[in-house]
Amino acid sequence: MSNSADPRTGPDEGSARGRFRPVRVLTVGVFALAGLIFFTSFNTAKGTNIRTDASLLKLSDLIQERSHNNKELEESNSGARDDVEALAERDDGSTKAEDEKLDGLEKASGTKKLKGEGVSVTLDDAPPNAAAKLPGYPEPQPNDLVIHQQDLQAVVNALWHGGAEGIKVMDQRLISTSAVRCVGNTLILQGRVYSPPYKITAVGDPEKLKDAVAASPEIQNYMLYVNAYGLGWKVEDDGAVTLPGYSGTVDLHYAKPVN
Repeated sequence: MSNSADPRTGPDEGSARGRFRPVRVLTVGVFALAGLIFFTSFNTAKGTNIRTDASLLKLSDLIQERSHNNKELEESNSGARDDVEALAERDDGSTKAEDEKLDGLEKASGTKKLKGEGVSVTLDDAPPNAAAKLPGYPEPQPNDLVIHQQDLQAVVNALWHGGAEGIKVMDQRLISTSAVRCVGNTLILQGRVYSPPYKITAVGDPEKLKDAVAASPEIQNYMLYVNAYGLGWKVEDDGAVTLPGYSGTVDLHYAKPVN
């Protein structure tokens, strides 16, 4: 084979083609990779704008919808329970003593309405632009300006300690299995979601209830943040109030071992 140059090309054209061929291959590869990325992005987004918070908004809407549905189911369940109790009271064959014992158990369980003198405690987040109101306190962090689960639980515990006969948080009656939980700056109670301000109402001796709240070490710590950063706090005598009966399910759910 002759090593002489092809007379149809210049002396450097063949070698130049050899040099440019890898560059062309690399260029084609880059475009192919870009196309694959665009296709994957489109397939993941399914036609939505993945740079927005739309998915988070949809989740929030779903939570609110489920909370509303739970409220309607609880109201329906409460009405059905009232009907069942009315039918049972017509002639259940029980003695007066048995009826009185049953009535006492229902009151203790929180499934009956409760009337009496009430005290309410309201907690709220601080203003978003809150600054330290007292000398010597550092500027607040975001967690210093919101109500936490332990704050709500401290109030509930103090009211029970003060002899509360019954307690409701927002519009729901608490029972022995109720759990006061916070996720972010929202309260989740018995399947429903609430935003601040949070109002807790208790029936009992007003003075004993207020004394128990004031004496709670956890609430005294909370009051430091009230005074320093402006967290909301209000204790009021409500006079005669009626707490609703608990209307949710009383079935216990627990983990089971896998066989």
